[in-house]
Amino acid sequence: MKNYLLITFTLFATAFTALNTTWTNDDAHSTLGFTVTHLGINDVTGTFNDIDITLEASKDDFSDAEFSLEAKTASIDTEVEARNNHLKSADFFDVEKFPTLTFKSNKMKKVKKDHYTLEGDLTMHGVTKSVTLDLTFRGTTVNPMNKKTTAGFQVTGTLKRSDFNIGEKFPEAMISDEVRIKADAEFIQ
Repeated sequence: MKNYLLITFTLFATAFTALNTTWTNDDAHSTLGFTVTHLGINDVTGTFNDIDITLEASKDDFSDAEFSLEAKTASIDTEVEARNNHLKSADFFDVEKFPTLTFKSNKMKKVKKDHYTLEGDLTMHGVTKSVTLDLTFRGTTVNPMNKKTTAGFQVTGTLKRSDFNIGEKFPEAMISDEVRIKADAEFIQ
């Protein structure tokens, strides 16, 4: 009788417990990019090349996904070494003092099929702010190379560098305060 009750309780508890699956980003197919406007006339883009992203989800459509991101600020790359070095300095990211930037989602809301708003806390340059981004779930497939289920997402949004005290000496006429973010990521189960 004890075994019967134990089995029944275990089955009942399992039926109401969602099992979260952890997914990790595929480095070779994931990017964290940004764009600013220089002198009001030209866009300059860059990436952070050393990023780690994980997501936890229990639903197949990822509508309950929780994302965590960490980027090494010293991995900033705009394809111009002198500019990269300046961005790493105390004038901008101060990578010696602030070696990482992080994002941790805390809310995801469905807008329409496969489109969500993603809210979370972004910490950069020692400042934490709540940000809202747009997230598109691009689907899942089995990667023919590694035979693993792979999920794709794109995140876009805009933030202000002044909110994070980045580049305070550089006025908007020189470098836009508005920074456009675009992240594309593949995750492996």
